[in-house]
Amino acid sequence: MQLAKVIGTVVATCKDPSLTGVKLLVIQPVNAAGQKTGSPLVAVDTVGSGYGETVFYARGKEGGMGLPEPFTPVDAGVVGIVDRVYHSGTIPKRRYERKKSE
Repeated sequence: MQLAKVIGTVVATCKDPSLTGVKLLVIQPVNAAGQKTGSPLVAVDTVGSGYGETVFYARGKEGGMGLPEPFTPVDAGVVGIVDRVYHSGTIPKRRYERKKSE
């Protein structure tokens, strides 16, 4: 799963019947610091997220698993809404370091 910011919605008058009633969102992938990390993509919304929210999403077959129909043709799906991201910007040291042999 990856983080993204919801930046828009998609309106489609003609789509696969299994997507009837499903909200489509435009999401911008971001890293833990909130910086853009790729191109925007369209994802189905399975959790009721909205514009400006930070979400996490799954790509491929797993993206559509939150939908009622088992084989819905989707590339990505929003599977959760993020409340907070804790990010220190550094890689933490191991708690127990190996001692060097002399």
